Amino acid sequence: MQHPVGVLMTLGLDRSIFKIIASSWPARSHKFMLAALMLSALTLGGCGELLIGGAATGATAALQERSIGDAVDDLTIRAELNQLFFEDNVDLLSSVSFNVIEGRVLLKGSVKKQEDRIHALELTWQASGVREVINEIQVTDQGGIVNYARDTWISTQLKAEILFDKGVYSINYNVETINGTVYVVGIAQDQAELDLVIEHARRIKNVKKVVSHVIMKDDPRRTPGP
Repeated sequence: MQHPVGVLMTLGLDRSIFKIIASSWPARSHKFMLAALMLSALTLGGCGELLIGGAATGATAALQERSIGDAVDDLTIRAELNQLFFEDNVDLLSSVSFNVIEGRVLLKGSVKKQEDRIHALELTWQASGVREVINEIQVTDQGGIVNYARDTWISTQLKAEILFDKGVYSINYNVETINGTVYVVGIAQDQAELDLVIEHARRIKNVKKVVSHVIMKDDPRRTPGP
């Protein structure tokens, strides 16, 4: 079977992640690593949320706690946020990312000035349908392609772990890593499921901290169903 680094080269992904993947290779099975690489390809290509945490169709829709209407509303909010940030400050848009679940927006990324962090929060509240904003944007000088590659590989491994864990409905979770801090947002079936997700994250190499903004499926803050 082809080595994962060879697969990554075939997919044409960033070469800076090669050493990070290679260092993890001895401890992982071929099956896990190749699955993680495919998730990495989709994530870097902008399709990651369609697999984990995005709008679901077919059989996976039955496992997703969000209604189809809520999922569409979340995509609309995200599109409006992209437009707002693009029209206001393209540099800020390139430094910040959004997760939207039932109108709850998690802001992530890193900026160099506190003013940018505050401004991102103000812009987010301008989007129609936003019910809550969680601002996890870091103010730091850290960054660069090596940190980005390491963060991407951490997120990819966690997505693969929860995808293969039969005790987790992975469709209900979004994960992202910023400077070694893993942010998890979504809807858990119960505390036991959330504990599994957090434990998977903590076991991954180079993870400094895990921050959860997951709510339970019976949380009163959730949007009422159809």
